Amino acid sequence: MIHCHNLQWGPAGQPLTPPLNLYLARASLTGVIGGNGCGKSSLLKVIAGIARPLRGHIELSVAPLGGVAYLVQQQALDRQFPITLQDLVSAGLWRSRLSRPQRQARLEQALADWGLSALAQHSLQALSGGELQRALLARLSLTDAQILLLDEPEAALDEPGLALLWQHIARWQAEGRTQIIVSHALSHMSQHLDNALLLSRSGCIFAPIRELIGQHSALEQVA
Repeated sequence: MIHCHNLQWGPAGQPLTPPLNLYLARASLTGVIGGNGCGKSSLLKVIAGIARPLRGHIELSVAPLGGVAYLVQQQALDRQFPITLQDLVSAGLWRSRLSRPQRQARLEQALADWGLSALAQHSLQALSGGELQRALLARLSLTDAQILLLDEPEAALDEPGLALLWQHIARWQAEGRTQIIVSHALSHMSQHLDNALLLSRSGCIFAPIRELIGQHSALEQVA
């Protein structure tokens, strides 16, 4: 599903890690962990096609358009932009070929699933951080992408929001979607994920997440 061949990324001429060779199968659920500035978010952007690698290449076994969906961090959004929460969430249907009534039904279901129905007409400025994060996740859930890249999906979520997040992650995996999750929440990751990729300047290690968390010396810089 995702195959990285001698992949390196980072600022021009400054790769953040040694070459990465990695294969992730369909329906796999993988965490990406490491210290601040090690290239976790940058790796997702390279996989999503937003940034170009410095060396190597990636093979993705999905459609070239709409096959990958990327959950951005909140600070990438302009909260002054004059749209409603419903407008933001409905963007997840931009490639859908459903009829208008079907699209509306799916939108309403996604809003309900994420506890957002009562906030549908609120502006982005009026949302709390947790509400905005659930809106971004609801938008992601409306895509038909088979690869989901989640950059700190737990940001600003309260306990009910976190429960919703992990319920949907389990649902997406059951649907056969491949997911990569960047997170600093190691306790949550260790409860829900089997494997993780540890990034550092000395090397990239793919292993069971509990083994990686046990390597205190390797993870001492993880935020």
